[in-house]
Amino acid sequence: MTVVYIDLLFLLNLTANYVLLLAAGRMAGAVLARWRIGLGAALGALYSTLIFLPGLGWLAAWPCRAASGVLMVLAAYGGERQLLRVTVLFFGAAAGLAGAVLALELLGGTPLTLERGVYYSKVDLRLLLVLFAGCYFVLSLFFRRVGSRGGGELVRVELTLESGGAALTALVDTGLSLRDPATNRPVVVAFCGALAGVLPAWADAARPIESVERCHAAGSRSARLLPYRAVGVECGMLLALRARQVRLNGRPQGGLLVALSPTPVDDGGTYQALIGGD
Repeated sequence: MTVVYIDLLFLLNLTANYVLLLAAGRMAGAVLARWRIGLGAALGALYSTLIFLPGLGWLAAWPCRAASGVLMVLAAYGGERQLLRVTVLFFGAAAGLAGAVLALELLGGTPLTLERGVYYSKVDLRLLLVLFAGCYFVLSLFFRRVGSRGGGELVRVELTLESGGAALTALVDTGLSLRDPATNRPVVVAFCGALAGVLPAWADAARPIESVERCHAAGSRSARLLPYRAVGVECGMLLALRARQVRLNGRPQGGLLVALSPTPVDDGGTYQALIGGD
């Protein structure tokens, strides 16, 4: 008879679930909210422990397993545009991790799962953590092209402008060196089409100089010109607005400059803005 320690069972499956959800989100190009990923992982770990309680063995049936996986993804990424892709990648990553665990069992002769397919072992916890981390690294490399989004992490950006507020998905681009000349802080580069409902009437990203003139004529000083350089552009100008408040994943960043791009910053539509790596 196998004695199962609930605390160890919960911890191992919490770690495995977190790694799988994080890997799936990164590969799919979804916004990573760590507390939501932790919540999804905890729900999956709770399910793994409930299976072994008296009278709840029916939870081990495959429909319940599938429902548990979907619930985990919804808790971590519900509302995301990439939800379907995350779900598919999550189940694919879970299958990959299961294969790695099976291979380790066969090579080492040490069982790492119970009869119901739940991760559990009395071996050194550090060994299993290294295994999970290694699987995450391999899966990320293998599926890197699936979540093609130009590198970097996606974050939720909430902008509060004079004319209203909007929420966008932004790519944290470490190669973006555009800075606010007054504060030397990073600049949010947003596609003007994603902010069409909150931009003032005088703002036209395709005509930055004329827009600044119309802004000043209207008695406002919120617009300015921001010089930039890019591939094929030796010296260009972007229309920039000073936001009253910018939040990244809910964390206030103060009044950053928001530069308006007349063209989409991502051809696939995964994100609508860019921000420097800082």
